[in-house]
Amino acid sequence: MRGLRILETRRARSLRRDAARAERIMWKLLQNRNLAGFKFVRQAPVGPYFADFLCRERKLIVEIDGETHSRDEEIAHDARRTTFLEESSYRVIRFANAQVFENIEAVGAAILDALGAEG
Repeated sequence: MRGLRILETRRARSLRRDAARAERIMWKLLQNRNLAGFKFVRQAPVGPYFADFLCRERKLIVEIDGETHSRDEEIAHDARRTTFLEESSYRVIRFANAQVFENIEAVGAAILDALGAEG
């Protein structure tokens, strides 16, 4: 079990280090309880997957989808992943890179809504 945790930690660090531009922008919004005091972590392991951003307190996962989420097989993979996460009692919301780039304020408002918080 310890070996698995070490591998998860290494993978999470790698994902954080190599984060896409949209993920880095989103992290600025979510880090240090910047969004209404809610604590988010990034690239958190949930079962066999890594959540882009996770608020454990509200069991909310925020996913940022780039260009690689547009082909049929990728869409099917995302659907399987979302089903697993929802069956694990998490709520999953997704945003496209373009939404993050073009209107981060609206993205933040949508996340607050999903958290059940007021902005």
